[in-house]
Parts: sequence; C-alpha cells; structure tokens
Amino acid sequence: MRGSGVAAVPTHPASGAGARSTAPGAGVGAGSIDLATVAFDVDGVIADTMVQFIDLARELFSIEHLRYQDITTYNLEDCLNISPRQIEVIIEHILDGRSAVPLLPIHGAPEVLARLGRRAGGVLFVTARPRREPIEEWLHRHIPLAPEAMEVVATGSFEGKLEVLQAKGVKVFVEDRLETCFTLAQGGIAPVLYRQPWNRQPHPFREVDSWAQIERLLMC
Repeated sequence: MRGSGVAAVPTHPASGAGARSTAPGAGVGAGSIDLATVAFDVDGVIADTMVQFIDLARELFSIEHLRYQDITTYNLEDCLNISPRQIEVIIEHILDGRSAVPLLPIHGAPEVLARLGRRAGGVLFVTARPRREPIEEWLHRHIPLAPEAMEVVATGSFEGKLEVLQAKGVKVFVEDRLETCFTLAQGGIAPVLYRQPWNRQPHPFREVDSWAQIERLLMC
C-alpha cells in the first residue's frame, strides 16, 4: 500500500515530535504568514482518519481492542496487533470513500478552514492519497466553502508533496507525518506539525494540537 497517504502504510516508518528550536519551520510565527502561501494535508490534520480506521477494524473484523493512542508510528504493522492483510483491507475501504463507516472531520477544522478560505480567497489541500476524487468530494461535503474555492492535489506518495508545494508557491504546510516535515523543511517549506500519537519524537518544528491553535497562528 505504498503511497496511500493514510498513516497505515508499512513501507513508510515514522518519526515523532516534541521539542522546538530555530530550525526550518520553528520560525513560523503568528502574524507573519501570508495566507495565500499556506496549504494543508488532509488525513490526520483535517480528516479524523485513524478514528475511521479503528471503527472499520471493529466493523469489518470485530477487532475491539484498538485505541487511538495505540497508533504510535506511521507504520501500523509496527504498533498494532492485527494482520497486514487486515490493515490493507481497512485502508482500501478508507481510500475508496464509500464506506458505511463515516470519516469525520477533526474538531474545528471545517469552520476554521472556511474562515481561512474566505480571507485568503481559497484553500489548497495536498494529500499523498492516490486518488483525488473521493477525498475532494469529502472536503466539499464538510467544509462550508464553495467548491471552486478549494483545490485538491493527490500526489500518490509522501515524497511527491514537496514538488507540488514548491510549484504552487507554498511557504507553510500543516502536516502530521514527521518524516514529511523534515523533507519539506529541506526543500525550503516551513512545516507546522499537527500533534498526533504517531509523531511523538523530538523535532524542531512549530507544533499545534487543535484547529483553534492553527487559527491563532495563521490569522492573528
């Protein structure tokens, strides 16, 4: 499942988060950001994908023991006591976008994105998912902005994000995968790490743990 864009792919090991310093990304400060140069990841930042993963594990395989805090790495085989085939099937349901088990937005994301979008004249989303349409339709349903105010790019890989963001003139990117943050920083883009259980290792980047914090950072 390389390049699924969901934090369950065994070929993409994770790093974590914690410290802050003056390295790329740490200099992102409130009031210093041009909203037109900001973009967002989707899974784990806007979409509560790991909650859907746990719910699908219960629905499809009667797996009852999984907890959100158990997901301590981006490589789910390393941290969850379920089979690789079960992980693959669950991810397929997530990526398909038609599961009866709902994918819900992270608290506050739709409202804040709508305000940011209105002020900036639009919002750019860049996801490592392989297909744009399912997650684009999901964003259109959940974010109270006109569809034409939302641009969604699906790169098909984590590594593909940097080139897209550079081409779009993005300077700040909100992301939950720590390895991607390091890649972006090396390419001159300031990452803002959205705090999750799977990115709890030391890092030098600006960190947020709610959409209220994102709004204060970007709009104050």
